[in-house]
Amino acid sequence: QVQLVESGGGSVQAGGSLRLSCAASGYRISIFCMAWFRQAPGKEREGVARIDSGGGSTLYVDSVKGRFTISRDNAKNTVYLQMNSLKPEDTAMYYCASAYGSCGLRSYAYSRWGQGTQVTVSS
Repeated sequence: QVQLVESGGGSVQAGGSLRLSCAASGYRISIFCMAWFRQAPGKEREGVARIDSGGGSTLYVDSVKGRFTISRDNAKNTVYLQMNSLKPEDTAMYYCASAYGSCGLRSYAYSRWGQGTQVTVSS
């Protein structure tokens, strides 16, 4: 079965850290751009970070720069999002997604999505 499965979400206090994982099955992610998106209640889905197929290029939305780090292990078919210095405004459902060719932070470019993992940051 072709799927992306996120894990690692949870509830933390402001200033804390979480590490999200996205494990792919049914296909190899090594040729795909991978990204993390998030969606808070009542808000549009937002691109948080992306990493190119080789892992040499990353891009972040301004609000998470210096706090979040995206990485990938193609041998393990997994993508990660290390989130440090979390803020209440980071509270959202976090999704990983894959795209072939295009590698930006626009959701329309991504064709395969996971079901999401909830991150809640309390003040």
